Amino acid sequence: MRYAAIDIGSNAVRLLIADIIQKGKDTEFKKNTLIRVPLRLGDDAFLDKSISSKKADDLVKTMGAFKQLMDVYKVEDYMACATSAMREAKNGADIVARVKNEAGIELEIVEGHKEADIIYSTHIAENLEFKKNYLYIDVGGGSTELSVFANGKIEMSKSFPVGTVRMLDNADSPETWEEMKSWIKDHTRQYKNLLGIGTGGNINKLFRISEEKDGKPLNINKLNEIYLHLRSHSLKERISVLGLNQDRADVIIPACEIYLTVMKWAGIRQIYVPRVGMVDGIIQVLIDKNIKQNDAKIAL
Repeated sequence: MRYAAIDIGSNAVRLLIADIIQKGKDTEFKKNTLIRVPLRLGDDAFLDKSISSKKADDLVKTMGAFKQLMDVYKVEDYMACATSAMREAKNGADIVARVKNEAGIELEIVEGHKEADIIYSTHIAENLEFKKNYLYIDVGGGSTELSVFANGKIEMSKSFPVGTVRMLDNADSPETWEEMKSWIKDHTRQYKNLLGIGTGGNINKLFRISEEKDGKPLNINKLNEIYLHLRSHSLKERISVLGLNQDRADVIIPACEIYLTVMKWAGIRQIYVPRVGMVDGIIQVLIDKNIKQNDAKIAL
């Protein structure tokens, strides 16, 4: 059995095809195929508040290709979600209709809180130490989702329009940064020794650069060293010398700035990087949905 997840972000569009594995009473998934296309829809959405016809055409073509791949892989269920860029684009609904009519993909534009809920579906909380408190930080191209975990559950969550592509386009505002700072101070000051949990493509890459062992936290000083090292190279050098992909080499700098700033404001010294993201959460949502449907059928 195979499920597929499509994540239409502000920087890139991703397709994950996963094999669903039954282990006794537990259902797990193994990543089969992951495809990433750097469309960078945020450049249009954050500056012009609309997706250009060229990028809309590229998105429709990409969705058509994803649909054909899902057919070849015999995917039984899928879910396609669009986030910050499509949320802000005035023609987002029109593009959703085009994707359905021309590519045969049902696409949903999700709000910030639902985006966070989908990522949390990866059951990150189950792997946390119950007695410790965490600030969950997910940085994307258009937004940053923050959640406070205490006593093994989410106490408070909020999405802020601060993201890597938005910063590169100078489309972030000082007022938004101040709002995020106030929220962090207000909701974290009561927790001592707060730890971070970071998700998103950039923190995953930063963790790999750090060469820390899986499961070990990344120290803020180490993260700052990596940031300064990356900044000491030009964009061209980050691609040719450091080996970063072209669409990663620019956004990784503002991503560092967001993580470091949030950690500083929250008094966080260490951040765990579980290497999960939106597509992982979507697959888990599909698994949970189908388990409930099967249980309902059995109950009848």
